[in-house]
Amino acid sequence: MKIPVIEGTIDRRILANFRVDPEAMARVLPAPFRPQLIHGYAIGGVCLIRLTNVRPRCAPFSWGIRSENAAHRFAVEWEADGQTHQGVYVNRRDTDSCLNALAGGRIFPGTHHHARFTVEETDDCFSVEMRAKDGQARMQVTGSVADDLPASSIFSTVQEASDFFEQGSLGYSASNRAGHFDGLELSCRDWKAEPLQVESIASSFFDDPQRFPPGTIEFDCALLMRGIPHEWHSRQDLCCPENLPA
Repeated sequence: MKIPVIEGTIDRRILANFRVDPEAMARVLPAPFRPQLIHGYAIGGVCLIRLTNVRPRCAPFSWGIRSENAAHRFAVEWEADGQTHQGVYVNRRDTDSCLNALAGGRIFPGTHHHARFTVEETDDCFSVEMRAKDGQARMQVTGSVADDLPASSIFSTVQEASDFFEQGSLGYSASNRAGHFDGLELSCRDWKAEPLQVESIASSFFDDPQRFPPGTIEFDCALLMRGIPHEWHSRQDLCCPENLPA
């Protein structure tokens, strides 16, 4: 799906991440994606992001829209044009913006579901809850700014974690068309992430034992990004014949 370059500001972005048994993750991924591994684990999670002043870069005006959004995402690899590519697969997007929900999957990449967000935050403490209006997704995270990652994290340093997620800027989202994935790449002018110490976290998707049986998934870490100018660039879509109906 081709769109003009979209610009705005990442007012607040929380990346809440789980380390997952690779076989368990592979079962929830559609072709052509497979888990990208780091230190023997797959990585999945939810991005809770508030975007402000979002508008086409070519727009003759300086104002834009504001929205709270959630994306269930997985670090993945896939083959295309004889090469191995890395990025993220987003299997669900939720938003509090009626405009985003209407445009998503139609004139903007990725189907977006309308949701209610409850947000409480200070300079150092954050609480975000998302409940999809179709009842198919819930997410809640509460935490505060920290100096380091949890000792149990698979990432040895904050920088290693930050670099890993920065490199996963190319994303493909589920669309309204079977076997078709909308491409979108995030470009940040000044990528900066800091650790968030999580006090409570719940996800209807990642907590589901039917998807991830006990012992196959654990919370790993969370990162926080604030006040970062960014752009969204459309990328060539992926079409996988294996996912098309016979």
